[in-house]
Amino acid sequence: MTLFIRRLNASAEDFHQQLDSLLAFEAALDADLERRVQDIIQAVRQQGDHAVLEFTRRFDQCEAASMAELERPKARLEQALNRISPAEREALTQAAQRIRSYHENQKQLSWRYVDDDGSLFGQQVTALDRVGLYVPGGKASYPSSVLMNAIPAKVAGVAELIMVVPTPRGEHNELVFAAAALAGVDRVFCIGGAQAIAALAYGTQSIPKVDKITGPGNSYVASAKRQVFGQVGIDMIAGPSEILVICDGQTDPNWIAMDLLSQAEHDEDAQAILLCPDAGFLNQVEDSLKRLLPTLSRAAIAKTSLEARGALIKVQDLSQACALANRIAPEHLELSLENPEQWLPHIRHAGAIFLGRYTAEALGDYIAGPNHVLPTSGTARFSSPLGVYDFQKRSSIIQCSPTAASQLGKLASLLARGESLTAHARSAEYRII
Repeated sequence: MTLFIRRLNASAEDFHQQLDSLLAFEAALDADLERRVQDIIQAVRQQGDHAVLEFTRRFDQCEAASMAELERPKARLEQALNRISPAEREALTQAAQRIRSYHENQKQLSWRYVDDDGSLFGQQVTALDRVGLYVPGGKASYPSSVLMNAIPAKVAGVAELIMVVPTPRGEHNELVFAAAALAGVDRVFCIGGAQAIAALAYGTQSIPKVDKITGPGNSYVASAKRQVFGQVGIDMIAGPSEILVICDGQTDPNWIAMDLLSQAEHDEDAQAILLCPDAGFLNQVEDSLKRLLPTLSRAAIAKTSLEARGALIKVQDLSQACALANRIAPEHLELSLENPEQWLPHIRHAGAIFLGRYTAEALGDYIAGPNHVLPTSGTARFSSPLGVYDFQKRSSIIQCSPTAASQLGKLASLLARGESLTAHARSAEYRII
């Protein structure tokens, strides 16, 4: 299998234009798809369960006479946990434990303080009441997605977690159900697509309305999440998976090549980039890519990804590599270096940072503990990984003493009258003593 992967030099006069072209990706909005999704959402809002059942029959070829037939009780989830192999159960259990342990450290706490005049101020942190989790279904198996979305929600204190997962033609994956059991999912409905997002956002006779929807999905799911945002919260509209590797040229080139391939195999739009000051090492990695690519089960997908959006880039030094990493703001950043912590302070924008030669990005996808739901397409400049904080909200607490009400009221009155809001001013003035 031949492979052409782009080679760039950061010293070239037109490098920045080439890099802009390489990074350019904007998922085109399909007007027809948007309208179809809008129609599905409207039907679910108006017809509830009836519409969900009809769309499930049409799109998933899954016959069901009632919504009760599409719900899987907790006993069924526990059954799946017992059915999978001992090795799979142990791997899932360890992953769940590590993810839970990591996210326990993210819990925000309420706080208060009393001012000199006796007034009380603070912040009350509470969990969302109910969250919806979308999980791709059918033959696809994404138990890791279940764990990464459900466990932080439960650590945050979410009272009820509703999972939706399509089962086209009745196909399901036991690992997904088993992961739901381990993560503490409360209810599971075997529905998918835009109709599932609409049902979670607006509620039906059988599916309760949620406060927030998280989890990945296809273009219909992404469009539906975009359209219901505001009615409910959402995690993000994720783009293609990305990896950026900074290497000093001393890591085994086969390791680096496989790290790049691990993202390229996701889909044709995924992006894998290597930055290195050693041109000879770039040659070795390119040779490894060509040799290892044909051994992959998803070789065709990885090839398309590497040729369309991949690159091996020679940089002047590691300082320039870090500067470029901040410009790219990748989803995953590997610092495959001798002293990675030396360079960590130079990194400002990345979804997840993997330090050292032995820390493969794939460990973060499944077992390390930190969340694998990460900002993509440069949004790491202003976004963070999914975490406990996404399932908590903050309320401000204000309690003024009589003295403070009088003192602050005079100032508030002046500001309110400056804005011509006399009722605001008089409300404050009533409390002046």
